[in-house]
Amino acid sequence: MKGGKSDLYNDLKRQILTMELDPDQDLDETALGERYGLSRTPVREIFRRLQGEGYVDIRDNRGARVVPMNHQTLRHFFLVAPMIYAAVGRLAVQNFSLKQLDDLKDTQKRFRAASMSDDSLAMVLENNRFHEIIGEMSRNAYLQPSLGRLLIDHARIGHTFFRPTNDEMRQRLQVAVEHHDVFIAAISGRDEAAVVSLVFEHWALSRENMEMFVVPQELKADMPAETQSQFTTD
Repeated sequence: MKGGKSDLYNDLKRQILTMELDPDQDLDETALGERYGLSRTPVREIFRRLQGEGYVDIRDNRGARVVPMNHQTLRHFFLVAPMIYAAVGRLAVQNFSLKQLDDLKDTQKRFRAASMSDDSLAMVLENNRFHEIIGEMSRNAYLQPSLGRLLIDHARIGHTFFRPTNDEMRQRLQVAVEHHDVFIAAISGRDEAAVVSLVFEHWALSRENMEMFVVPQELKADMPAETQSQFTTD
């Protein structure tokens, strides 16, 4: 049996990022309280904390749910993600500490190890932490919350990237792992231009996989001909 507010907080974050809890899924306050040995008040405190960080949505008289993903949020994600990542990267170069750089290197070691063992859940979490640390390096009170919200959906949308089904996807995943090493070198060398350039290259690499999750291209081809005609005729 799990116990304590810290366990509940960390487990809910992990389960949301790894899609163990689906977008829009209701969170059972009573069941979670019993599982973690908590009364309603601390469970609700955790829900409010996670709401503030973008993981949970609390509705009046309807309780808490995992933050949903809909057409509007996905559209906003794809529009602003590269801009926010680039701005965070610039500030990270200017403001990082050596301790943060060491943390980034340690996270990359775990990410690389997870990629070598095909541990998709660990890859999701370590990749998320890698980019979270770069956000912390930026030391910007406006950008960090925006980055945190982006990373939640980036992790959830990007699951196909960490579950490669063919050689091309495996090769792209390997390139992503190598990009992380280049990020570390560019930040360490305070090369702002290199970091920004790499942000857009890294984004382009993962975007195609994320779009496969959002819009499966094979769907129409799998439809019977008479069903397809409904989508092609006025």
